Amino acid sequence: MAPQTAAKTQDLSSPRVILEHFLPYRLNVLASLSSNALAQIYAERFGLSIPAWRVVATLGQYEYRTARDIAAHGVMHKSTVSRAVASLERRGLIARRPNKDDRREELLELTAEGRDIYEALAPEALAFEERFVSVLTHEEQRLLASLIDRLSGHARQLAPDGEVEG
Repeated sequence: MAPQTAAKTQDLSSPRVILEHFLPYRLNVLASLSSNALAQIYAERFGLSIPAWRVVATLGQYEYRTARDIAAHGVMHKSTVSRAVASLERRGLIARRPNKDDRREELLELTAEGRDIYEALAPEALAFEERFVSVLTHEEQRLLASLIDRLSGHARQLAPDGEVEG
């Protein structure tokens, strides 16, 4: 059976978008559902919002980054990152230090407490991912990863300077 696309026509002059078949909508729904399911883990245990978790995860992966780097990495709006950073800093989970290469920016890094949270949550996040994709065969998982990479790269070409999330 051929995949369904969103372009359905009542007649030749009036194409209609059927959201349930429209790939950007479907991807957004899937991303929201999976992100919200994962959020239950870090929200309940550590009181982190989705943007705060993305900041913690990015700093856990890269050790230190600027807020601009984190926004680009997490495909988040800079104001979303700024609010998450302020919240995490108030909680003592991240610290700022001067960026010697660019005095207009500060480098952000996890504190010892922030690192502990990352180290506690990383295995749970990976276990969640494993449970999430367990409905797919290993070959389907590899194919999905490849397709996501291709579509992500193409989307970045289509909107290289596009506004992100909000």
